[in-house]
Amino acid sequence: MDLISSLVFLSSGLFLGWSLGANDASNVFGSAVGSRMVRFSTAAFLCSVFVIIGAVTAGAAASQGLGELGAVNALPGSFTTALAAAITVFWMTQLGLPVSTTQAVVGAIIGWNVFSGSITDTDQLARIFGTWVFCPVLAGIFSAALYSFTVRFIRFRRPHLLRLDADVRTGLILAGMFGSYSLGANNIGNVMGVFLDASPFSSLSLAGGYQVSGTQQLFFLGAIAIAVGVYTYSRRVMTTVGGSLMTLSPLGALVVVVANSLVLFVFSSAPLSHFVVSLGLPPIPLIPVSSSQAVVGAVIGIGLLQGLRGVRQIRWMVLLRIASGWITTPLIAALVGFILLFVVQNVFSQQVYQEVRYQLSAPVIEHLAARGVPTANLRLQSKPVVGAVTFRRALRQQTVLPPTDEAAVLASAELTPIHIDSAAIRHLDHQRLSDEQIKAVRRLAGRSFRHRWQLRAALANESSAWKPAIGDAHGTPQAQTVTLERQLGYVERAFLQRASTTRDSPGVQTNDTGPTGGTGQST
Repeated sequence: MDLISSLVFLSSGLFLGWSLGANDASNVFGSAVGSRMVRFSTAAFLCSVFVIIGAVTAGAAASQGLGELGAVNALPGSFTTALAAAITVFWMTQLGLPVSTTQAVVGAIIGWNVFSGSITDTDQLARIFGTWVFCPVLAGIFSAALYSFTVRFIRFRRPHLLRLDADVRTGLILAGMFGSYSLGANNIGNVMGVFLDASPFSSLSLAGGYQVSGTQQLFFLGAIAIAVGVYTYSRRVMTTVGGSLMTLSPLGALVVVVANSLVLFVFSSAPLSHFVVSLGLPPIPLIPVSSSQAVVGAVIGIGLLQGLRGVRQIRWMVLLRIASGWITTPLIAALVGFILLFVVQNVFSQQVYQEVRYQLSAPVIEHLAARGVPTANLRLQSKPVVGAVTFRRALRQQTVLPPTDEAAVLASAELTPIHIDSAAIRHLDHQRLSDEQIKAVRRLAGRSFRHRWQLRAALANESSAWKPAIGDAHGTPQAQTVTLERQLGYVERAFLQRASTTRDSPGVQTNDTGPTGGTGQST
């Protein structure tokens, strides 16, 4: 596919970025603009600059979360999924509602899963649902604590009114810059996350040996679209969030911005998640969260802190309209996505998903047995089965397995023809992989694999840098394991044979050759 065609398919993601800029990105400065402490032009400029910086430098971590929910594996499918989410967000924005882009994207991905016969990762979906609840609650806790502390501090210091006004204005600008950075790092996954598995970009080498990965190029385009949305259409939603929900004082506006910024940072910071794991706690889910929900939660947190007087100031009908949008957005996006996928595939003759095949072969069953999965009732399949839902139905007719074992069978039986191409090795991102890891990949040049677990075993045999860390009492290696999983996923996508190979290549039809790879070459 040429560059022009690729950009055409990416246009829906850019439209989604524009919608996010018009809606979610405005929430970083919405309270400040609504309270008239910061001019819209200043807020739009700072928000745009720092959204781009955050997206390009730190957007990879949170973007993986939506990919785990459903890997849209064809560029026309990514285009259609993003378009469905963008249409949903644009329509809700037209109504003046600060709708969640995350919920629209999640709904559109589920629509693609249903249309393509893919299985939705319910564990990941549950984590995402959990953030929808926890995000506004956490923002409310942050805002209540910050507001209480700030009020007490001001009463103690008694600054001059003009000095207080200047300090609040400066604080709004600094907090907005930090929040914009966190928004770019966290929410770029909403804009371009569905394109990760079908990205048309490869790494570029710049002067001085600096490499710009294909993912960073993808995120840069999405961030530019967000910036355009901020400038062209965000003023209306800023007014809704900043003034319509509850009348905010300048100090309250500052607290809302800080609380929103902290929530976005928490769910986008890989170092923070690793630090939490090092304390023996569960990792923080690095997934895109809704800045709209965070702002609303922060505003309500201040209102509840002020007691009955604050509760009366909250415009509950506006809150009800916002909450109704949260419920209906994923449902509408899923329905719109399913309909658009049908139209794009049958009217425009575009392949919106690549068929994924599964087969229980002798090496697969041997691999499962080595992992401790019960295999006594598993029967060999002479031909691959198309589609995860169809394969799971056939598997359940053979045996009943616990959910974890069933997921292991699905992952192990999936046919993922991977060929380690020498030319593609040169484009591997040195920022994602260590030199030792890339050397191990280079030693596998020319080899082909039918399953992901075969490639992983081969890499582990080549270098300890590809082996999972052994856990200790503090659980520190869990963070290393998360990083390793992302690195393995990156390598698998880099060498995965695409649509024509999956359907027609001899590599899919050849027999397995054992746990360390195959001799059948994919073409």
